[in-house]
Formats: sequence, C-alpha cells, structure tokens
Amino acid sequence: MSRPAARPPDGGPALPPPPGTATPVRPARSALLAASVGNFAEWYEFGVYGAFATVIADRFQAPGTDRAQALVATYATFAVAFFCRPLGALLFGRLADRAGRRPALVLAVCLMTGATAAIGMLPDHATAGAAAPWLLTLLRALQGLSAGGEFGSAVSLMTETAPPGRRGAHGAWQSFTVALGLLAGAGAAAGLAALLTEPALHAWGWRIPFLSALPLGAVALWLRLRLPESPPPGPGPRTSGPEAAAAGSAAGSGSRSAAGSGSRSAAGSGSRSACRSVVLAVGRIMGWSAAGYTFLVVLPSYLQLTLGASFQHALTATFLANLGFAAAVLPAGALSDRTGRRPVMLAGCVLVVLLSLPFLHLLRDPSVPPAAKAALLLAAGATIGLLAGPGPAMLAESFPRYVRSTGLGLAYALSNAVFSGCAGLIVTALVRHTGNPDVPALYAATACAFAVPALLTLRPDDHTRPLR
Repeated sequence: MSRPAARPPDGGPALPPPPGTATPVRPARSALLAASVGNFAEWYEFGVYGAFATVIADRFQAPGTDRAQALVATYATFAVAFFCRPLGALLFGRLADRAGRRPALVLAVCLMTGATAAIGMLPDHATAGAAAPWLLTLLRALQGLSAGGEFGSAVSLMTETAPPGRRGAHGAWQSFTVALGLLAGAGAAAGLAALLTEPALHAWGWRIPFLSALPLGAVALWLRLRLPESPPPGPGPRTSGPEAAAAGSAAGSGSRSAAGSGSRSAAGSGSRSACRSVVLAVGRIMGWSAAGYTFLVVLPSYLQLTLGASFQHALTATFLANLGFAAAVLPAGALSDRTGRRPVMLAGCVLVVLLSLPFLHLLRDPSVPPAAKAALLLAAGATIGLLAGPGPAMLAESFPRYVRSTGLGLAYALSNAVFSGCAGLIVTALVRHTGNPDVPALYAATACAFAVPALLTLRPDDHTRPLR
C-alpha cells in the first residue's frame, strides 16, 4: 500500500512522497505506447508537409510566382510552426508540471489532430485568394503550439516510467516514432505519387495524408485517456535557495519564502541558473536539430530544386535516409545506457562534420551507382540516429522532475525553432541566391561543430544517476 502524498501546512499542492517511499508505478509499456502513438501522428504530419512542400507552394501561393520564391514562402510558413513551439512548451509544460503528464498529452493530441485535418480541408489560392496562405499559417501556428507541448510531456512520461538503466532506450522511442512518422509521411507521399497522375496529386491527392490524421489522432487520444492519473510533480522542494528559485522561474510556482533581499537574491540567482540550463541544453541538441531536418525533411525539395530530380526520386531518397535513421535510433539509445550519453552524441556530431560535404558530392555525382547512393542515404540517416537516440534521455536528466516538462520542452522547442524550423528557409534561400549546392552540408556541419563544446560539459555518469 503506497503512502499518500503529503500536503504542506500552507494548504498548497500535494508534495511528492519522500525518497524511499513506495509509490504507484505506471506500467512502463502502457505509458510508452500512449506517448509514442501521439508522437508518431505529429511527425507523420510534419513528414507529409515536408514531402509535399513543392505541391503546397503551387496550391497556396499566387499563380505566376517563381517556383523557388514560392518554396521559400512555404518554408516560411513551416518555420512559423516552429517559432510557436516555445510558447507551446511553456503552456503545456506548465500544465504537465502542475497537473500531471496525462492532461497535457491529451490536450496536445487533440489540438494537433484538429489542426492537421483542417489543413487537408483548407481552400487553396484559387478558391480563397490571398487568404489561403494566411489560413495555412494560422493552422501551422496551432500545430506548433501542440508540438511544443508534446515533446516535454511525452519524454517526461517515457523516462520517468522507464525501468532502472533503461532511460536511454525508453527515451529513444520518442525519436524512433519521429522516424516512423517521417517514414510514413514520405511513404504516403511516394505511394500517392505512384498511384495518381501529377494533375490529380496537385488538385486533391495531397489532401489525403492530412485527413488521415483524424483516425491516427483518435487512436492516440484513446490510449492517452486510458493512462492512470499520476500525482502532479508539485511546485518542487519547499526550500529557499537557487534550486527552488530556478524551479519557480521555470514552472511559474516558486516557494513562498519570506520576502527580503536574501530571497530576492536567491530568486535572481535561480533564474539565471534556469536560463543557463536551458541555453546549455539547446547547445547540446542544436546539431541534432539542424542536421536532422536538413537530411531527413528538407532533402526532397533540395533534390528537386537543385539537382532537378523527379518528385518520386526525391521522395525515395528521403525514405532511405529516414529508414537509416529509424534503424539506428533505438540501438543508439540503448548503447547510451551502457556507455553514457556523451560519447554516443559526440560521435554523431563528429561524423556529420566530417562526412556532410562528401555525402552531397557523391549524391550529385552521376557516375556513382544507384546502389551506392542508397547506401550513402542510409548511412546519413543512421548518423542522425546517434544524436537522436540518447537525446531525449539526456534532456530529461538535465532538469528536476517538478520542472522537467517545461525545461526540456522549452530547450527542444527553442533548438527546433532556430535550427530546424529555419533549415528549409535558410537552405533554399541560400542555394537560390548563391548557387552553391553545398549549403545543406555546410549548415548541418557548422551546427554540429558548435554542439561539440556543449556536449563535452555532460557528466560521464549521468546515465547511471537517478532522475532528480
């Protein structure tokens, strides 16, 4: 029989039971499944949007617009969703840290499903005129809010329910379902491109994958509603000092310590400490964000615009890269449980720095056999898997439980807003204006090079320490 959570004398929210007290343990598999299915649905939509970026540009931009300019505008809409993620991370993260993980996960999947299905029903420029791209931008913003809250709550749930010594393997399921979602999105687009004529695909076929979010979202909602209620983490330890102040800054619910210069000094120190933690976490995953989106999402449009590849060939290339990513993510997470997060993620960054330029050069070389290019694409995806496998557990270990959803969600959202959401916009615009086809490789390699010093600050035994 578990001991109920203690309630503080001031009548505030229930505090977590003291260390060593038996607590109800949510079945790890149920939690993993509920978090994973919703995450899959979210990234399936992002994969579809990336695969159909050129089609969406044709449908929602004014007729006669230069194709490259239309694609830049479409990726600007793509970036808007990412810049809404930090706000979503704060809103949903606070909900998860104060009311429990389940309410935040349920609300996130409802918002994502509704916005995604609405894109599938959205009138294009021929019907709605200049309002069409603005309506698309609004729906992308709602998706961004949902996605910003999804990551922090889902990773917190996965890692907090993981068996001892398995946080890396469980957290890697977040990245694995990203890979599955991107694969499913690219696969759905490739299948439609093979089944439909190009006029039919541009006229109405592109809407089908977005509308399929409805059944996917319904399954995810059903699984999440079946999760048992978990006690909210609470506002953190009722102590003064930097750690309590940091928790109050991140979660919006600091301790009720006595007013005075000492408490104000502690609060200021705690706020700075919380900001440093988030900034450091962003630095650790910036290479993952930039390289992942460059080679797993932006690749089809790059191949079409720069190399003149057909829509179907570009999607096949993206499918292979995501297949390599999916194959490497879970082994990389499990490996980080044995060797630590730092060596695995450092290896991924160094490989991206060294191999990005040769990869693109070989991909553009007409003398390289198709089988060799397929192997290159698989290897490129696997390299990103070395970063994405240990990444979620590393972020969960960077923040205490009572601010974990907010802290790791905000770090991930900021990194994705700057280095992922802008990847398509930056790469496409620079290739167009400079004519340099090496821009994607240079972008990914630079981000990974800057991530190395931040990764070196990780403690080698973080994977063996209990979550705070």
